[in-house]
Amino acid sequence: MPGFVLLVRVRGDGDSTMRIGITVSKKVGNAVVRNRMKRRFRELARAILPQEGVAGADHVLIGRHSGIERDFAALRADLTKALGKIRK
Repeated sequence: MPGFVLLVRVRGDGDSTMRIGITVSKKVGNAVVRNRMKRRFRELARAILPQEGVAGADHVLIGRHSGIERDFAALRADLTKALGKIRK
């Protein structure tokens, strides 16, 4: 099970920039855990979204409890796979 849920919504405003939103609820852990997860998600977004993201869309990553334990390479593979499914 991936450590996040990905939501993508095309804005339809003619602007081709990609935007990212990250949220991690208190159910996941304390502030230290949530902030660590957000930092990992920001780095994933910097690395993957420019190549794999949907132009002109809002991308939202919602952190799940299993995401903090997952290896960074596994999270990267999960995000790449999820974006590939969306682009089809």
